[in-house]
Amino acid sequence: MKEIDTNIDGFKLRFAEEKDTRLILDFIKELALYENLLDEVVATEDILRQSLFVKKAAEVVIGEYHKEPVGFALFFHNFSTFLGRPGLYLEDLYIKPEMRNKGFGKIMLSFLAKLAIDRNCGRLEWWCLDWNEPSIKFYKKLGAVPMDEWTTFRVTGDELYSLAEKFYQ
Repeated sequence: MKEIDTNIDGFKLRFAEEKDTRLILDFIKELALYENLLDEVVATEDILRQSLFVKKAAEVVIGEYHKEPVGFALFFHNFSTFLGRPGLYLEDLYIKPEMRNKGFGKIMLSFLAKLAIDRNCGRLEWWCLDWNEPSIKFYKKLGAVPMDEWTTFRVTGDELYSLAEKFYQ
């Protein structure tokens, strides 16, 4: 497991390995609790293991402070038809509450920006809940621009199956 040094003493990054599956699930549940969405978490260790380490549908970077895990970023490649290049989509960035305001989140986002450039991606994107004012201020301070003119649409659960059935009708 290769550690990536940062400019914060004692804070290192590393790409997650299969043995981190439980830790990743714990971070997901902590984030969901913070966002009042814990009841929506259906991921299990087996689901994550298959998705992340067998199918390689996404990647995870773990942030460790003095060798203790304090946060994670889960991301994957998407594609921009307008740019004709891939992008990185940050699904989740989470730093434990007691470890916030130490620069860890900024370092993790900076790392993802560098990774996007290294992989010849045209952009780095993510969503943020409208009520999460501390995160919105943080992101804007880093130069991120909210995409207010776009509306996110989602189809899940029964609606997803219903839409898929229309293919055969």
